[in-house]
This record gives sequence, C-alpha cells and structure tokens, in this order.
Amino acid sequence: MKLKSFFIFVFVALAGSACKESFFDINTNPNTLPTASPSFVFTNALNVTSTNMIGPNETGSYWSGQWTQGNGYIISTTLFAYNFTNGDFNYWDGYYDNLQDYQFVINNADSYDQKYLKGPAKVMKAMIYQQLVDMYGNIPYTDALKGTEILAPKFDDQKAVYESLITLLDEAIVDLKANTFASAFTNSDIVFKGNTTKWTQFANSLKMRILIRQSKVSGRDAYIKTEINKIVSEGSGFITGEEVGVGGPTFYLATAGKLNPIYERWGYDPNGAKKALNNYPRITQFLINGLKAAGDTLRLKRIAYANGGENGNAPGTSVQKEVVANYSGTPFGVSSGYLPANTVSLGPSLLVKGEFNRPYILMTASEIQFLLAEAKQRYSDVTLPGTAKAYFEEGIKQSFRVLGANVAGAETFKGSKIVNYDWDASTDKLAAIATQKWIALNNFSGLEAWAEYRRTNLPVTPQSIQIVGETKRPLRFFYPKTELGSNGENVKAQGTIDVCATKLFWDVD
Repeated sequence: MKLKSFFIFVFVALAGSACKESFFDINTNPNTLPTASPSFVFTNALNVTSTNMIGPNETGSYWSGQWTQGNGYIISTTLFAYNFTNGDFNYWDGYYDNLQDYQFVINNADSYDQKYLKGPAKVMKAMIYQQLVDMYGNIPYTDALKGTEILAPKFDDQKAVYESLITLLDEAIVDLKANTFASAFTNSDIVFKGNTTKWTQFANSLKMRILIRQSKVSGRDAYIKTEINKIVSEGSGFITGEEVGVGGPTFYLATAGKLNPIYERWGYDPNGAKKALNNYPRITQFLINGLKAAGDTLRLKRIAYANGGENGNAPGTSVQKEVVANYSGTPFGVSSGYLPANTVSLGPSLLVKGEFNRPYILMTASEIQFLLAEAKQRYSDVTLPGTAKAYFEEGIKQSFRVLGANVAGAETFKGSKIVNYDWDASTDKLAAIATQKWIALNNFSGLEAWAEYRRTNLPVTPQSIQIVGETKRPLRFFYPKTELGSNGENVKAQGTIDVCATKLFWDVD
C-alpha cells in the first residue's frame, strides 16, 4: 500500500515527538508511516484510476477500429501487426495497485468515521475489476487485495467474478443509501462531490454494462432479466444527461503532472506547446467515411479536426476550412502516405488548446442509453419503462451532446431511412444499436469499444494492413510477466494463452 502524498506527516510526527521518551522506545519503529485518512486515499485513487485508463482506452480505440497511427512515426507492429508478448500491455499492475487503495478505503472508512466513502469505493472497485476481466479473463478476486496474508492469490473464473461484481454493486448501493457524505468531505469526491444518488445511478449503470456484456452467453437470459428487474425496482435509475467524470475545473491545474491526463498525453504542455504525440493517433478511414456516407457531419467535426489539425491561434477550430472534403481518415495499420498534414486528428470533443481541466470521462450517458436499448430489445418483458426505440434515439442524442454537437442534429436521422441511424429503417435492431454505440464510444471509452467489438463483431471494420494472409484479431492480453514472476503457478494454471484465439467467456462468436 503506497501512501503516496503523505510523507510530510512523518516529519511532522517526528518533530512533535523528538523530545519525548517514547520516541526512543526500541519496540516502536520510528520509520513507520502513519495511517492515511481514507478521504485522502480515495481522492488520490480516483485520480490514479483516470491516469491508469489512458493506456487501455488508447489500445482499445485502435483494436476496435476507431483509431490508427499517424505516419509521422515508425508503425507500431505491437499494435498493428499484433506482435506482442507478456512484456507488453501490462495494465495489470497499475490496476491492482489502484484496487489496493480502494480496498484500504473500504477497510478503514468505519474506524475514521468516514462511512460515506465505502459505497463509492466499492463502485470503483467493481468498475476496475470489470475492466480487468475484459482485458485478461480469469483474474485473482477472492484471494486478492489481502496483502501479506496471501502472497500468491488464486485466480477466479471470469464468469464468477462478473457475478460477484453485481453483488458488490448491490452492497455499494446499500452503503450509499445508508451514509450521506459529511459536508466537510464532499470535495474528497472528485467525481460527484458527495452526491450519493448519482453514485447509486452510476452503480446501476455499471450493472447494466456487466449484464448486457453477457447477453450472448447461453443460459444467462433468466439471470440477466432478473437482475435488470432488480435495478428497476431499486428505483434510483441510471446516469442520465451527464457523464461520469473524474476531476474537472476545480481539480486539474495548468502545471505539468496536474493536467487532465488526455490533455497531458496528446494535447499541450502547460505553456501551450503542442505535444509531439498529438500527431500519433489518427481517426480511421473506416470511421470517417462511414460518418460521411450517413451525412453525420456534425459528429464528424467534433470527433476529428480537419486535415492538418487544430488551429492553435483559434483553439477548437481546424487549420483548414471545416468542410467535409477536408476530413480524410487513415487506413487501419497503414505505414506510409498519410501524414498529419493530410489526415484528421483527435477532435475538439477530446482536445482544445487551453482546456486542460476537463473531467476525465469514465462512462458516458450515451453508452447507458444504448445498454438500455439492447436490454429492452433482447428482453422485451423486462420492467424498463422505455421502448428500445426511445432508448436508441436518446443514445444518439446523448452522443451528440457529449461530443459538443448541436443535439437537434440527432433528430434529422429519425425517418431518414438510413440503416443503423433510423430505427424504423433498420431491420437488424441489435446491429443498429451496436453500430451507434461504437460511434458514440469513440474518443471517450476505447476499452469499452474494443470489448463491444469482440462481443458483437460490429461494425465489420477492415483488417490491419500489417496483417497479410490471416484474419486474426486480438481477443485479450497475455498475463504480464510480472505476475508470472510473483505468482507463477497460478498463472500457469490458466493454461496456454493465444491472444488471437483464447476468447473471454462473453465472446461467444
């Protein structure tokens, strides 16, 4: 357990006790750090969660066919030829370290009279574990987070972990309803400022994500319908009309290391100098051409800047005129011929010069609406009050909103006869939901986009140009070599992993 920002307390404690006889007691270790307040640990843990998610979301954006690499760099064969090993994509260690922080909060909230932190910490714990399953499959769960008590935790079956997360979220909701935030500590919650109703809605939204992820697994229908009806009966509803985001204007600062993590990686430094990596991610030709073909130009211009990127002298606008002809995508995995000057870059929905303090988005309202649409379409007898069509159309509307496009533009697709945009014109309703969800997740939730792509196989994106004579796609990550080194027997017990053939339990076709 790393008590990352509290070393100053050691010096205060030593200075205050230097003249006391007890300081020289040989049975007391003077170098032992004092225990941190759960409120401090919780705030730091939320910030770490956002920085941890940058990597998985970036990789997911590539492997779901939304992003590719700009040709101003040597092409990454790790990402686009899938030549990776257990030394690559180690998101595992950072995620488990972050989980230790949330577990510390859960374990110590009562003794510090900060019970109101237990519910939020459990919600975050559930979200992180869900993402770990979606990246690695079987993972340590019941034996995990026990410190020196269990140094080699066994791995739990991924399906069982998913079920346990529903139970954990139920426990979180009980805690949230029983414990109102103390007013003096609402600022320690850099997501909802102590609003336990919104935390409960977030918990319900995560439950929907976990349940719908299993919707193609044989024999799960009854379980899923029962759990959805329980969510409806609970009564708090879902996150609506806003995003779940970490930080924001009062948290991030114009200082290196304190910017919004997306801005810090791909945007600008505190002095306004563009980062070199701003030229790295490119929006794929498949996505750009699809938006053009559908006449979805309002979202196009928010997802991407026109060829050449952002105009630093007029933040939020493009160097070139923002007409459709000036938006050119990059073929997935291509290694030459598509330089920054003639291709689109990450757009104003994600990056605007000077806007270093936007919240880091954990979950969008649009995603939730598409989850509800699929739930209602698959299980018409669940007690969700809306229709699949209404949820679908609201999902598109919320996608426009979060991207910063005029939401009235979403209305133009009703009755447009455009397949996968107009509900009535779309014969395959589930395909329409999957396609719109894929568009809506772009720039915000790459890991979710990759998970949904593996689950639905939609949309049918082009193979990487780096893959010749094969049809393979990454389906998961290897267990990292760090875990193999410290917990080898349990890693080996998971069998031989083929990252392009070993499917997760919810990836059935």
